[in-house]
Amino acid sequence: MSEHYFNALEHKIDQLLEHCKQLEQENRHLRNRESQLTEERARLVQLNEQTKRKVEAMISRLKALEQNA
Repeated sequence: MSEHYFNALEHKIDQLLEHCKQLEQENRHLRNRESQLTEERARLVQLNEQTKRKVEAMISRLKALEQNA
């Protein structure tokens, strides 16, 4: 096998290694983003539940006021 063949093979391996590094970095970034979005979703679900309870309490108070009027 010629030196040219080995040089070309070495170049391809270097490209694959660089591509793997890029994919690993992208994967880390996506996992971090997923974690952030999961936390944000949990906060929003909690806020939604709090808001729902407040609205239900207001409706109950309004119905009580209506019945007393």
